[in-house]
Amino acid sequence: MRIGLAGGGTDVSPYCDIYGGAILNATISLYAYASIQTLDKPVAVIEAMDRNEKVEHELAETLPIDGNLDLAKGVYNHIVKVYGKVPSGFKLTTSVDAPAGSGLGSSSTLMVAILGAFREWMQLPLSEYDIAHMAYQIERVELKMAGGKQDQYAATFGGVNFMEFYGDDTVVVNPLRIKDKYLYELENNLLLYFTATSRLSSTIIEAQSKNVTDKNEKSIEAMHQLKEQARMMKDALLRGKVDEIGSILDYGFRFKKQMAQGISNTAMDELYETALKAGATGGKISGAGGGGFMMFYCPGNNHYKVREALSSFGGDFNRFQFTEHGLSTWTI
Repeated sequence: MRIGLAGGGTDVSPYCDIYGGAILNATISLYAYASIQTLDKPVAVIEAMDRNEKVEHELAETLPIDGNLDLAKGVYNHIVKVYGKVPSGFKLTTSVDAPAGSGLGSSSTLMVAILGAFREWMQLPLSEYDIAHMAYQIERVELKMAGGKQDQYAATFGGVNFMEFYGDDTVVVNPLRIKDKYLYELENNLLLYFTATSRLSSTIIEAQSKNVTDKNEKSIEAMHQLKEQARMMKDALLRGKVDEIGSILDYGFRFKKQMAQGISNTAMDELYETALKAGATGGKISGAGGGGFMMFYCPGNNHYKVREALSSFGGDFNRFQFTEHGLSTWTI
């Protein structure tokens, strides 16, 4: 999964199609897993271990999209449509290290993992760009799940990336070569906090997209500023200006709330201001907003004080490390 460091929301159509979007994100040590086991009978068994859900269907050209494990069924339907019948019956088992609606790109990361499992099983000729684009196509177009484009590319490529988004589904992934000491400092100073609530990101994203369609000047200008924030963050990380990262995050937090209603709320604003009073210099809402994870930049080991200040809000703190690798597959 990934944390978005800057530019969040500018990867969402129609903004990125019209103006171009830019995002800086980094993958972290929280994962989605997918495993395929072949079966002797012509059935498709799909089991989400973390959600205690299971479905079984006879092998067919399409499996029903009915609200039950639709991400996995959407992948199967797309693979069969493009590449033909699967080699045999199978059991697909999945799990995710963060709940849906967390703001860490969990749904798209799971989509990429499932696609990776099918690619490995069927030896499909798919590059990293192919996998990421296919994941986007299935999730956003075929399953009509509202959202942006960064999550699929982050999960597939891994590492710290400055991503650019343009019309005609053009995406450019620029890996950043950041010195280890700057990443260690960033990792040490970032506090990842789960608000103990998840949210349906699609409603917020739909409102954001409507603001662009309706030419809402305040919302569009906020997105322009977030795109600039991504460039500011790239410069700070490459040049080791770690003391500026908190203020750059705060810059984005103020503008992000202007993109659409529901991105923040009274409780999240209170969390944010409490963290600042305790020593954080900035932070952000992860993903579309409205709940899920928040992230705070706490220089000078201030994260101990910030943890203590936020302990009464009932959320959880998640330790993480940055990871360099993206989608990994293997056969046993």
